[in-house]
Amino acid sequence: MTTDVTCAELSPDEWQRYRDIRLASLLENPEAFGGKYDDEKLFDRERWLADFAKHSVLVASVSETDSAMMFVENLDGDFGATCWIGGCWSNPNQRGKGLLRAMFNYLDDQAFQRVWQVQGLGVWQDNFAAIAAYEKLGFIAMGEPQPSSRQPGKFYQRMIRKSSEG
Repeated sequence: MTTDVTCAELSPDEWQRYRDIRLASLLENPEAFGGKYDDEKLFDRERWLADFAKHSVLVASVSETDSAMMFVENLDGDFGATCWIGGCWSNPNQRGKGLLRAMFNYLDDQAFQRVWQVQGLGVWQDNFAAIAAYEKLGFIAMGEPQPSSRQPGKFYQRMIRKSSEG
């Protein structure tokens, strides 16, 4: 059986798709994020739209059902990062189907047009499954773990990946 995985960048007109998958991620895996479901479920349309001014939103879908997401923010970051990946999540029932790889393939295809050649991200230092998944995609740990400003007492590891197109 073949899994039909597609990846798309959402437009501001699709803010409800973004809201729905973001809230699903916060409900399913609250430990994985700095944001909180109880806060974000109260955001109004304008607040969701404001996120599109800060970053691009990618969604991977399985058989036309949104199943994974990430944000991509352009920046001049640590260790030469030209963009920062955030909010990366996939539905646990759809993991292992290539969703994360599909989103990073999209990033690679857009790398030179969008200044996404060197991708940085932060992952909780105790999220070993996510770290292993990022390492399979070519990310390497950089620097020492950093304290979280959104979740005191937690630390995140910065990781960097150069686009396969670069």
